[in-house]
Amino acid sequence: MSDEQPQPPGGLKPGGTEGGDGLFMAGGGLTLLGLGLYFFLDSVRVVSGAFGVFSGMVHRGGLGQTTSMGLIFLPFIIGVIILFYDASKRWAWWLSGLGLVMIVIEILSRIRFVLNMKTTHLLLIFVLIAAGAGLIARAYKTTRSSS
Repeated sequence: MSDEQPQPPGGLKPGGTEGGDGLFMAGGGLTLLGLGLYFFLDSVRVVSGAFGVFSGMVHRGGLGQTTSMGLIFLPFIIGVIILFYDASKRWAWWLSGLGLVMIVIEILSRIRFVLNMKTTHLLLIFVLIAAGAGLIARAYKTTRSSS
């Protein structure tokens, strides 16, 4: 008696086709990776922080606690006023642009991400992501070596 497994006729793989195992692994990998990323992103809360870049400078500069950062709008508003008066002034365009950039930086710097979950759930999510990435890499290796 031989311990060798009988080979299917004509080199066909399970299912009676030439291939498909790489595509199956890639589909399973994408599913696991997608689920892991979904669960991770679903568990992150986005909140607004107390201070941004510019409001933090005002607070640390000794100007006191401020609940409103209306001062950050001044460059933008002054620039827009001057532009409505005379749109050919280049410094007014620069002032408006600088004010807009300051507003965007302040908004983005106040964003805080909070991850509130059990460690076991986080580890399970990481396993899903890693398993999905591993299956995708294995499917890529299988298709590259067979071609």
